[in-house]
Amino acid sequence: MSRRWITAATLLLSLAATAARADTLVVCTEASPDALNAALSTANTSFDVTEQIADRLVEMKVGGSEVVPGLAESWTISPDGLRYTFKLRHGVKWQSNAAFKPTRDFNADDVVFSFNRMLDKENPYYKVGGGNYPMFAALVQPNLKSVTKTGADTVVFELKSPLAPLLSTLSVQPFSISSAEYADAMLKKGTPDQLDLNPVGTGPFQLVQYQKDSLIRFRAFKQSWVVKGMPERAPRVDNLVFSITRDPSVRFARLQANECQVARYPNPADVPAMRKAKGVKLAESTIASVSYLALRTDKKPFDDVRVRRALAMAIDLKSLVDAVYQGTGTPAAALVSPALWSHNDSLKPRAYDPAGAKKLLAEAGYADGFSTDLWYIPVARAYMPNGQRAAEMIQADWAKIGVKAKLVTFEWGEYLRRVRLGEPDVAMSGGTWDYPDPSQMMLGLTCEMVNAGRNVPHWCNKEFSALVQKANVVTDPKERAKLYYDAQQVFYDQVPGINFADARAYVGMRDTVQGFKLHFFGGQPFGGVSLTK
Repeated sequence: MSRRWITAATLLLSLAATAARADTLVVCTEASPDALNAALSTANTSFDVTEQIADRLVEMKVGGSEVVPGLAESWTISPDGLRYTFKLRHGVKWQSNAAFKPTRDFNADDVVFSFNRMLDKENPYYKVGGGNYPMFAALVQPNLKSVTKTGADTVVFELKSPLAPLLSTLSVQPFSISSAEYADAMLKKGTPDQLDLNPVGTGPFQLVQYQKDSLIRFRAFKQSWVVKGMPERAPRVDNLVFSITRDPSVRFARLQANECQVARYPNPADVPAMRKAKGVKLAESTIASVSYLALRTDKKPFDDVRVRRALAMAIDLKSLVDAVYQGTGTPAAALVSPALWSHNDSLKPRAYDPAGAKKLLAEAGYADGFSTDLWYIPVARAYMPNGQRAAEMIQADWAKIGVKAKLVTFEWGEYLRRVRLGEPDVAMSGGTWDYPDPSQMMLGLTCEMVNAGRNVPHWCNKEFSALVQKANVVTDPKERAKLYYDAQQVFYDQVPGINFADARAYVGMRDTVQGFKLHFFGGQPFGGVSLTK
């Protein structure tokens, strides 16, 4: 028996024993986070971790789309939309760890530090973790002038120009508040990276242990302000465990065996069985998501729109969605999900036309086709439940028009890192909206994001960028919707990415789980979730 097998077996036995205790909730998750501090990431695997540990100035109502007070108990906005004043909550306690014991409650210094770390290149923490804050760079930084305190419990955000979705944006996990006192202590010890590697927060759970590709352990932080201030997010179990289980079928099997009480991102093929399984119930919801195959528009042959259109026409999208999503998705054409306002429903999925695709390739000078790598995501996501299967079907379809695709993938964190660095020419991309405003995904495809790790196709279209940037400033809902509507048309015509499907999300759980609400904006909260004995 190999040592590796013994370790895995021991872990399964340990988690099975843990699951039997009513004070421990075990969640079978799909992958390791690429960062334990969501400010450094764009991935929900990271957001899920930060959601348990930390809080934002404002929060999104669990399971809904309403912005509610968080660490800020109230706020005011100046008439010109350039000044947001946040009044902070009092008596908020910080978590601790072996290296840090807080001496004070949360205050304005923590908010100023958390944002200036990302905004000010002279801040000693700016380059810690790589100096790359992709969500901040895409969604807030272009409009943000300064973040200052005007009192121990008051913080002011000054903007260069109005930012219509600012409040919703600030509810997302990358904008969580870190402890300035912890940051100072780690800087003095010469270990500033601990702020991100061993984070502390004010949220319902605190981090206990992280073992890559194995598990993440949390324990209830019963001094958290949410216990009284936001009871729907209060910890209802003493211990929370994320058991990292890549194979969705194994997640389902472990759910049935009660080795975990929640199994995320099920294989669509398992959904009917989940509905019938003894002791199992299913949560489901329409989600605001986008999934597409990004084509590097700044590299040959993908710099030619005829090539990009040919590749889109050569994919039998209906067959792909039927095989990969298995009833949990429908072929997509618009960049904005039907679950969000401003969805352009006049756009229709391209017809499967390999003959037309070959003709376009010939016009572009590629009558004999070409070769390329095709990167696919290695984990199941709500927006792409089986990246490998989808890639195999695309590979077969493209072969019919002479395009030879070599399939490539990596461990999830490594995949994300390489994609952000711009390595792939063709790569699966996508995500779920983290707040109910079209701006999030749209801004990530503007010219300004080409070098920021967010614009995967490296697509710089002046018309698209102008439309999206204008929509980010104007406040009239009808005008904003029209701008986004037109921007989706530009994306559809220029094909920097080939859309896959509009999806539904599912989560399997034991019938002993109470209080779980499927939350599809940002990270999934497990505060408020309990187990019946």
